[in-house]
Amino acid sequence: MMNKIPGGLMLIPLVLGSIIGTFAPDALKIGSFTTALFQGSALPLIGLLIFATGMQVTLRTSGPVLATTGVVLLTKSIIPATLVIVLGMVVGIDGILGVSILAMLVAVDNSNGGLWLAFTGRYGDKRDRGAYIASALNDGPFFSMLFLGASGLAAIPGWALLAAVIPFILGMIVGNLDHKWTEIMKPTPSIVIPFFAFALGTGINLQTVVTGGLSGLVLGAIVAPITGFFVYLGYKYLLRRGRRAGIGFAAGTTAGNAIATPAIVAAADPTFQPFVGTATAQVAACVLVTAVVAPMLAAWMLKREGGLLTEEEIARLDEMELGVSEPKL
Repeated sequence: MMNKIPGGLMLIPLVLGSIIGTFAPDALKIGSFTTALFQGSALPLIGLLIFATGMQVTLRTSGPVLATTGVVLLTKSIIPATLVIVLGMVVGIDGILGVSILAMLVAVDNSNGGLWLAFTGRYGDKRDRGAYIASALNDGPFFSMLFLGASGLAAIPGWALLAAVIPFILGMIVGNLDHKWTEIMKPTPSIVIPFFAFALGTGINLQTVVTGGLSGLVLGAIVAPITGFFVYLGYKYLLRRGRRAGIGFAAGTTAGNAIATPAIVAAADPTFQPFVGTATAQVAACVLVTAVVAPMLAAWMLKREGGLLTEEEIARLDEMELGVSEPKL
């Protein structure tokens, strides 16, 4: 049932945890394994998820796939995050209209890799599916912490940045040394996400979820078309994918794992602690909205520009060398 809701694997446990945290905050403070698993497990499980994500990144990747990945990272993460940071330097970390700079940054600097794979698996070719690496790289708190620290908006020490990326690097090393370990760790997201989502939820008051969630819906309605449009431009003018550039809109999403990022940033810089509850709720709503809006926009643009291909045409593209230009179909 959770899988029928975009981002449901994280959203539903998060809301359940919020219900417990709001109406029975002491219920999980009895100690031992109960408290450890249901209230204190968020950071360890997120660390495990980042490690498992790193294991999915292989060094044996073809040039065109790397080029597509680079363009997606540039247009989905780096450019939108830079714009948010510039805004933060003008208005401060409080942000605008009840949306903090922390929430804005976390909403735009990552993408939903599962949704990207699902969409490109139907409408893209190997270059597009291979660009899932971008989601593996921008998933987690590293980009948010890097931009906040480099801009001076947050006092995030270098060791905190290093600590955030070490599990990912170690995962890459292990995954490339032994492919069997990569296969073993593939189910990790499905296992740990509900548990750390519940643990995060126990620290969120439902009133904050309601007020933050409403603004998060608006945030998601903005993030999907704007960040998707940036990736569309990258596909059209940097990768020169022609009428299939509409695929870029499918990247205009916020990853479910991003819901945990505000808490991680606040752990590194307590200045952001007052924003965590609202930002978490806003990002959770943004995950849901972008998961619905982004693929609809991508499909609409592909249809508008004549880029919706049949499965046979996609298979023919997959059989071609990735180094040659796309044929005219």
